[in-house]
Amino acid sequence: MATKRLLPLTRFTQPLRRPYHSYTHPAPPGPFNEIERSILSSAAKHIPSHGFTSTSLALGCSDAGYIAASTNLFPKAAFSLVEWHLLAQREALKGEVDAIAGDGAKPMGVGAKVKELTWRRLMGNEEVIHRWQEALALLASHPSTSIHELALLSDEIWFLSGDVSVDTSWYTKRASLSTIYAATELFMTTDKSVGFQETREFMERRFEDGRSIGSTLGSVGQWVGFTAHAGLNVLRSKGVRI
Repeated sequence: MATKRLLPLTRFTQPLRRPYHSYTHPAPPGPFNEIERSILSSAAKHIPSHGFTSTSLALGCSDAGYIAASTNLFPKAAFSLVEWHLLAQREALKGEVDAIAGDGAKPMGVGAKVKELTWRRLMGNEEVIHRWQEALALLASHPSTSIHELALLSDEIWFLSGDVSVDTSWYTKRASLSTIYAATELFMTTDKSVGFQETREFMERRFEDGRSIGSTLGSVGQWVGFTAHAGLNVLRSKGVRI
């Protein structure tokens, strides 16, 4: 039987992350240390079967070789799994840029890259989409983290697509993309079409309406509040107790 590893009694404090990309400075460390990342990475494999739950987290501890009490490393419990999924999928987008560049097709403009990366990030939910309404419920109970992560994702997509704007459009483009992504992700949880074709069509329509969405709702914070309310209504309509 493998020896269970004991964990340190203290956690290392991570520096706060900047809310924007810098083209001249490296990004600061993420919210999880090496041990936590190991556990969460292992736990993620259990999400399709056990959902965003403490059960998946406990199984991840066991798979990574740590004792069951290691779940105490995560005071947010199951929500830490949601945070990990969002972080891991956002980090994976860097590899998607290489895939887009290496497919031999005609070089894509910034706008086309934004759309393609948005779709590839949505498909990062494919294996857990039947569990994503659980994640939405947890996200709704942690609004500040949800808003922060959505803003980081939007910025990452524009950054990786080659956006170098420094005027006021920097904010409006990211706010609009945030609304498009969050709306499409919510739609995807109810999509039963082959290959999520209806979700793809929904996303395309949202990009066409992107300007009006951004000007109507004005900011990421306002839109996320609207989305959280709509998401809760969807979950309640399906009998989820929230």
